[in-house]
Amino acid sequence: MRALRILLVVTAILGGILVVIDRVAVNIAEGEAADRIKATEDLKDTPDVSINGFPFLTQLADGTLDEVQVGIRDYEAGTGDGTRTIRIADLRADLRGVAISGDFGSAVADSATGTATIAYDELLENAKSEPSRVAPGVTAKVVGLSDGGKGKIKVEVEATVLGAKLPEPVGVLSSVTVVDGDTVRVNADAVPEFGGVPIIESAVRGITDFEQKIDGLPGGIRLDKVEAAEDGVDITVKGSDVRLDQ
Repeated sequence: MRALRILLVVTAILGGILVVIDRVAVNIAEGEAADRIKATEDLKDTPDVSINGFPFLTQLADGTLDEVQVGIRDYEAGTGDGTRTIRIADLRADLRGVAISGDFGSAVADSATGTATIAYDELLENAKSEPSRVAPGVTAKVVGLSDGGKGKIKVEVEATVLGAKLPEPVGVLSSVTVVDGDTVRVNADAVPEFGGVPIIESAVRGITDFEQKIDGLPGGIRLDKVEAAEDGVDITVKGSDVRLDQ
């Protein structure tokens, strides 16, 4: 009995040591992966990286990690014209089946899903335009975006009628959708009126309706869904064969 107790104690101690070694190894790997992503994506801040699943060393030996979660506070995405960027906030990606090299020099995930937010001010800045004519004597421009409730965006339009600016912007409830996996589209549910003056619908929609392309997301992930929320539009992203080494 005494020998059995000693064996059990020794086994427990060794098991604890192995757990500690495994946790130390995963912490080192998370730091290395975070540094690689920061350099690859040219980030200002080091991202958060969590490698899930236990034991880690077994996954490492196999060359495939079950799940890796990456969090990027601010990401500068492209807008399709090569001259401007748009800031993506709180980008969080859940990567599954991540094949890695021994030095974390390459990492490819079978699949990825995630979420992020584009602030209304950021979306407005990249969609801003000069006042446009919508009818004889009437010009208008978009001056604000906000949460319209029930997943809609409220587009605020400032209008000038016969040289006089309307006292308040006109609020236009608009639907927001994803097009082709890389574009956010905003479309007014109904065309507004400006001081009772007959307007040209196509001209008004040329102001209220707009698209914002978003490309160059990490690893080639793409937009999946988008919905208006309190602080901006919440987007979900997805991808397959997502590479974190280019």
